[in-house]
Amino acid sequence: MTVNAPLLEASSLSVAYGKVQALRNVDIHVDSGEIVSIIGPNGAGKTTFADTISGFLPYEGTVMYRGEEVETVEQSSLVENGMIYCTEKRDLFPFMTVAENLELGAFHNRDALEGSREFVYDLFPRLEERADQEARTMSGGEQQMLAIGRSLMGDPTLLVLDEPTIGLAPVIVEDISDALNAIVDQGVTVLLAEQNVSFALDHADRIYLLENGTVNKTGVAAEMKGDDYIRETYVGT
Repeated sequence: MTVNAPLLEASSLSVAYGKVQALRNVDIHVDSGEIVSIIGPNGAGKTTFADTISGFLPYEGTVMYRGEEVETVEQSSLVENGMIYCTEKRDLFPFMTVAENLELGAFHNRDALEGSREFVYDLFPRLEERADQEARTMSGGEQQMLAIGRSLMGDPTLLVLDEPTIGLAPVIVEDISDALNAIVDQGVTVLLAEQNVSFALDHADRIYLLENGTVNKTGVAAEMKGDDYIRETYVGT
């Protein structure tokens, strides 16, 4: 019986900023077709993990994406190979329009630009309404929609979402929730780093709880929803 390797696998992953240890011996894997969420408090190491697997930080241990060690691959090659990172900062081009930001997202996906743009506009109709508006003039929620939309323009195999709901009004969080469901229906694998634990529990297949740079709990979403520590510490029930 052949067992397929995970799409992404981090083993004994450790990352330090000088003398400060941000991640310690972290083991996390993501299989094709899953939504895997990393939850935990601010400063737990979620963004560090996302930055590391996306090729932005040096590390000890191994990080394998589609069978290749991430540190041996150029970041541009990771993008071409389907790993698209939507950062917490969004990294939009503020003086460019919505349409221009989306087109830049399709840099490695020019042949499918029209189809990708149609999918993004179906997900977020507000972006189509504001296609000629500069990104800097949009609300925070609209900018988050644009950041996710631009990531989708690259036709991701693995979409890494870092804190997509942070600071957003509940109505916008609902829009992001609906979009996430549609993205997964398209066959995109998602790694979600999320401080909003209730949101993560509602969407992820599997959960990793990261605290002080270490994985302290892991399990399927149903198990984690029933975990007393998770409920009392992060959900408030």
